[in-house]
Amino acid sequence: MATLKSIHTCRDRFAQFAIYTAAFMVCAAFVWILSDLVLGGAAHLSWDFLVDSPRDAGRAGGIGPILVSTGLVLMVALMAALPLGWTTAVLLAEYISADSSFGYAVRYSLHVLACVPSIVFGLFGNAFFSIYLDMGFSILSGGLTLACMLLPILISTADAGLRAVPDTYRLSAAALGMSRTTTLFRLLLPAASPSLAAGLLLGTGRAVAETAALLFTSGYVDRMPGSLLDSGRTLSIHIFDLSMNIPGGDARAHASALVLITALLLLNVAAMRLAAGWQRRRITE
Repeated sequence: MATLKSIHTCRDRFAQFAIYTAAFMVCAAFVWILSDLVLGGAAHLSWDFLVDSPRDAGRAGGIGPILVSTGLVLMVALMAALPLGWTTAVLLAEYISADSSFGYAVRYSLHVLACVPSIVFGLFGNAFFSIYLDMGFSILSGGLTLACMLLPILISTADAGLRAVPDTYRLSAAALGMSRTTTLFRLLLPAASPSLAAGLLLGTGRAVAETAALLFTSGYVDRMPGSLLDSGRTLSIHIFDLSMNIPGGDARAHASALVLITALLLLNVAAMRLAAGWQRRRITE
């Protein structure tokens, strides 16, 4: 008995050690990447760098138009993907049986789409939005292409979050005479808000950092866009271009990447705080 207990203790300690080691390695990798970006690009960060236009193919000047184009592409993608994605998730989770063939086919299609390489989405966006719909290389074309990429993430996470809400919520609401719409907005969505926020963060991170799909849709132009039908270079494409095609652009690429990482961290914090606040406010009302 003592020997068996000792074996279980050793297993528990080994499992604990493995978990802490894995967590430490993940944190160390992030700190390493962030430190490299800070050392290589922090010296170039300034207000002028954030608001000026690029000069000399990006070796000088700033990233003002790049940030505007990135924000516009992200806005188009989220405005197109969020209503459609979350509405589809509600339909799958609340109105379609988990055993139905239609629900199975939709979920299987989402899993397949989530595995499709981004460059394939780029080719599709170029063929459909840029050429067939005659949008050309534009912010609108790039944003709609990103929306297609975000849908599997948004739908899958929201569907899983809604299905994880206990059925007692639904039964209690029905016993109180609440309509399905009121139950959805007052109970189910607030309870599933962590999953909604997680899907939003994953989708936003992928959209902001996407490069391959936007090469074929939004284009390379680094001037300030005048409308959604103008071509616009996003921050990820700017980093790629500086690193791969511009001799002497590594320092500016590091600075741009540092801005991108900082923006993602701020978006994560803001989304988590908004989700937590919405959850507390809705449930306590």
